[in-house]
Amino acid sequence: MSENAPTPAEPTLQRHFGLWQATALNVTMIVGAGVFATIPFMVKELPGPYALLGWVIGALLMFFDGMIWSELGATMPGSGGTSLYLLESYGPKKMGRAMSFLFIWQFLISGPLEIGSGLIALATFARNLTPGFQKFDERLSFNKTLAISEPRHVFGIDIEPMDVIGVGTSPAQWLSFGLGILVIFLLYRRITTLGRLTVLLWLGVLAAMGWILMEGAVRFDPKVVFSFSGAPATGPGNFAHKLSATMFLAMYSYFGYYSVCYIGDEVRAPGKTIPRSIFLSVLIVGIMFVGLHLALVSVVPWREIPTDDEKLKSFSLSAEFMQRIYGDGSRAATLITLLLIGSCFGSVFAGMLGYSRIPFGAARQGHFFSVFGAVHPRHRIPHVGLFLVGALTLFWSFFDLQNVITALIVTRILEQFVAQIIGVMILRRTQPDRPRPYRIWLYPLPCLLALAGWLFLYVTSGIVFILLGLATLTLGIGAFLLWANATKTWPFVGPASVEA
Repeated sequence: MSENAPTPAEPTLQRHFGLWQATALNVTMIVGAGVFATIPFMVKELPGPYALLGWVIGALLMFFDGMIWSELGATMPGSGGTSLYLLESYGPKKMGRAMSFLFIWQFLISGPLEIGSGLIALATFARNLTPGFQKFDERLSFNKTLAISEPRHVFGIDIEPMDVIGVGTSPAQWLSFGLGILVIFLLYRRITTLGRLTVLLWLGVLAAMGWILMEGAVRFDPKVVFSFSGAPATGPGNFAHKLSATMFLAMYSYFGYYSVCYIGDEVRAPGKTIPRSIFLSVLIVGIMFVGLHLALVSVVPWREIPTDDEKLKSFSLSAEFMQRIYGDGSRAATLITLLLIGSCFGSVFAGMLGYSRIPFGAARQGHFFSVFGAVHPRHRIPHVGLFLVGALTLFWSFFDLQNVITALIVTRILEQFVAQIIGVMILRRTQPDRPRPYRIWLYPLPCLLALAGWLFLYVTSGIVFILLGLATLTLGIGAFLLWANATKTWPFVGPASVEA
């Protein structure tokens, strides 16, 4: 065979995501179960109008952090998102390898945890479809908890020692598991089809919010919503801690405003599309979530929302909202439940689409197993990464939702958000002449504000969760050193080899 014979062209990703499809991806990832599940807990922590501070200040943090994502995404529009940004910012031949590895390490925990929370919430909503199904689910449920000798206070929720780590199965959970498999099946096709599916799911997600917003708008009563009588009259005690608890809930609900950055190789005109889609998503979701909060508490006054943890576990604010408008036994509550299930499904769809590109991008850069860098020859998608993320997501879907939320936020702040903020500042200093289609406005002020916001959440999360995050980071460092030694890469090579 001739040495000069042409080799077959390697399959590459195609750029098919425009501004609206990219925005649809971000918004669909954001608008899942979080917004509908977190409002009662926010009202419990900060009573009355004070609860809105969680959404507003959380949106400001999202806006400032979105600037960091926008500059990095526009400057380096490749698959992998954070993995690519950390690699380049900290040095691709030295420290960047460690930072990229540590992100993938925490991603293998936090990414599927985040997507899995959508399947867990889907199962929760499914239990309320009919009284008969709820009884059937309770009869066949199996739950197991791991005892921890010390009670904890997480995001404003008191968790008893026997409720720390929960695993279980039920018909509703198996239903959500089956829908998770369906998501993987839907994503196993060309990206041109995925763009259209994302927009379609986006419309379904917005239907639930639009219905509640319209019903709440015609019944809006500022005297009810902004009443400061009772507990809010003197202001909430321990304000910093309670604000932190509501911001945790808000940021969990906001997660996903950066999803487009994970598919940079598949975005048209990424230098413009990525920043615009992020800012448009922040604006849309910030207004929607505040509006949704106002709409719900206009019909269900904040004083009538349960504050007892046991009652909150079975309390659906959206279903109560519809029952008060249309009466008990109406189909409106069932319909809104179906829309919420669709919302969870759309969130899982968008999350798995974006996160499946992370191991792909890392593998292409030589920082993860090479098999995950494969592109399907016909569908032109990173199919191995899709199956990896999908399998891990399905695994976490059998765990307790509160455990999942806690774990994903603790493991993500340092290794992703803080690392990126420092990284974009390092890149500005080490590569000042690098083309930047988008540059952070009023730099470095937004970086410092975003850094302060994330560190505030981290240090107020509680000593147990700080230790959990540090333990995860320490194990990641150990795993990196073992991997680097096995592959004979930095720091286990000499200076001459590193520069080669």
